[in-house]
Amino acid sequence: MKADGPMAGDSRPLIALVDDDGLFRESLTANLISAGFTVQEWGDGEAFLAALGCQEKPDLVLLDWKMPGLNGIEVQGRLRTLRPELPVIFLTMLGEQVFEEAALLGGAADFVEKSRGFTILQRRIRIILGRVPVTEVASADDRIVIGELILDSESRRAIWRGRQVDLTVTEFAMVQALAGKAGRDVGFRQLYDAGRGKGFHAGAGLDGYRVNVRAAIKRIRGKFRDLDPSFDQITAYPGFGYCWRVDHG
Repeated sequence: MKADGPMAGDSRPLIALVDDDGLFRESLTANLISAGFTVQEWGDGEAFLAALGCQEKPDLVLLDWKMPGLNGIEVQGRLRTLRPELPVIFLTMLGEQVFEEAALLGGAADFVEKSRGFTILQRRIRIILGRVPVTEVASADDRIVIGELILDSESRRAIWRGRQVDLTVTEFAMVQALAGKAGRDVGFRQLYDAGRGKGFHAGAGLDGYRVNVRAAIKRIRGKFRDLDPSFDQITAYPGFGYCWRVDHG
């Protein structure tokens, strides 16, 4: 393990970086420190898990998927037992939908492809840690209220009928895109851009993003229905996208 950045006791967020690629760790650590974070580096999941009880507790974990010994999804599974409150961002070259779904269903806070660049990753980290300044929040109003739904853009919290919905950053962005145009249809591309960044391509073929959006909407509906089995506010417009239904009367 290697620790970089300010000494213990500093108020800067502590990031645990777990990746077997030494050159990648070195580059990312330098960027994180420049952005105001403290970093602990680990080359494998077993060593990271073994040190959790005796090292300073991190605020967030950046976790690679493919590593010798325990892979990322196995490390995440053990973290859910040891430190269930600790947010995990998967940082990987594996961009296929099946990997993203496995990570998010396993409890990850987010899934970011290494090709996205540091600016995107830094913003995701700050959003998850609740340290995004109001001036950096998307241009939508800080608070959206649509019927029983309340969205707080600053904290990235979604409330449905008085209860918080446990959405990832990407899922929140998609719900925000739908709620911001409640009663109107929002296209697949617009929803994907809201969650992953404008112009980014994923999946098989030029329209592969549609599969990713459908999978994300399925997860989002499931999380709302865990709190409210009658939830049916997100309706499909076949071939185009989805709509947040507005109840009248």
